[in-house]
Amino acid sequence: MDKLRNYDVSFSGLKTGKHEFKFEIDKEFFQLFDTEQEFTNPRIAVDVLLDKHSTFLEFEIKVSGTVELVCDITNDNFDHPIENEIKVLVKFGEEYDDSEEDVITIPTSDHAFNISQLIYENVALSIPMKKISPNISDEDLAILDQFSAKEHEEEEEQESDPRWDALKNLKNKN
Repeated sequence: MDKLRNYDVSFSGLKTGKHEFKFEIDKEFFQLFDTEQEFTNPRIAVDVLLDKHSTFLEFEIKVSGTVELVCDITNDNFDHPIENEIKVLVKFGEEYDDSEEDVITIPTSDHAFNISQLIYENVALSIPMKKISPNISDEDLAILDQFSAKEHEEEEEQESDPRWDALKNLKNKN
């Protein structure tokens, strides 16, 4: 938890207005979280824009860089560009509450806000569900298409049930 403190944005001594913070993220950052990653070798720059107001804080967190993914088709490694942005409103209240999507409430006594979880989520949301290398050949795609399951349109002839026919006639008259 101590290493996550490196991602605290202290706002108590800042004047009202806009302030910028920059972070460099690598694999050590993601090792702080107890989850398995779908990528390796992250090289990510994080730009944080804090707009401090008297009663709330606005955070704009932009991530850009690259991560190494494994292609779902060829199993080859490739670099995938990461670029994403999230905006979060931080307001003050009795206790910590992140139940709303874009609004986080922190205790009034806090003097800093930790953005590590927001950075982590921002990067995780940038990883595509299908990981296909840009270097995949047309031959690989053709083989994949050849052995992929095809959609079969099955035309079923349904026998008409006389009990429902009477109801259908009522529907058609209206």
